[in-house]
Amino acid sequence: MGAFNKGKEMRKKFKINLKSKHLIVIMTIVALSMILLTLSSQSVAAPVRNAAGYVVVPFQNGINAVGKWLTAQADSLRDVKELAQENAQLKAKVDELTMQNNLLLQSQTELDRLEKLYELSSEYSQYNMVGAEVISKDPGNWYSTFVINKGTRDGLAVDMNVLADGGLVGIITEVGDNWATVRSVIDDTSNVSAMVANTSDHCVVTGNLLKMNEGKIDFTQLTYEEGKVQEGDAIVTSNVSEKFQTGLLIGYISDMQLDSNNLTTSGTIIPSVDFRHLREVLIITDLKQSKEEQE
Repeated sequence: MGAFNKGKEMRKKFKINLKSKHLIVIMTIVALSMILLTLSSQSVAAPVRNAAGYVVVPFQNGINAVGKWLTAQADSLRDVKELAQENAQLKAKVDELTMQNNLLLQSQTELDRLEKLYELSSEYSQYNMVGAEVISKDPGNWYSTFVINKGTRDGLAVDMNVLADGGLVGIITEVGDNWATVRSVIDDTSNVSAMVANTSDHCVVTGNLLKMNEGKIDFTQLTYEEGKVQEGDAIVTSNVSEKFQTGLLIGYISDMQLDSNNLTTSGTIIPSVDFRHLREVLIITDLKQSKEEQE
């Protein structure tokens, strides 16, 4: 019985010792395997990684480049859209400022014309006057006959004298309730009794639309006296005119020549009024007194 127990204990000790050795061997093998596996993995992975680097890295760089390009294009499109909006806003602002500037220029031009008419009315302050606007004219370049927007309701009547910046324009030939027709001194049918302003020598100023293309009209029957009248002298309406008030400026002598009778001279006058551009006029509401009325 004792021997049996002793044998049993010996087998148990041997079994335990055997398992410890085996365990050490197994652990050693596992450790070596892991070392080899690690070394093998590194040696295999390195070429794989190198090969992948040649393929993946350029591809990744390409993707990055495309991404950057798309981002740049998106930013560019956004900038273009913003610039287009800003450009539209600026254009609208420029258009608004241009319109305002044009209105200011028109207002300034109109103000200048009205100031000149005011100066003209001050120059002939001895007469009563009414202002009017030109609303239509006969065909052609010149305001030889035209219509104004004032009439009998405003106290206008036939034979009233009409002025503009520069001097005499003409005379009213027809009048309605709220309109009147004016025949200017440049019209072919116009004849005005006139005189040289500084000598009072009389002459007759006649309209001539053909010569107006040269900026001139005619005068005739000026008494000749050598050296007395010169080119550039002012011609005004005379005191003996039946319909025109005295002293209204008509224009300036441009040239003259002695007539065949050796007693009078004829020539041309440059009108003092711009008959291409009439906008506003002044009407002298005082009619020239006739000889009977003066008596």
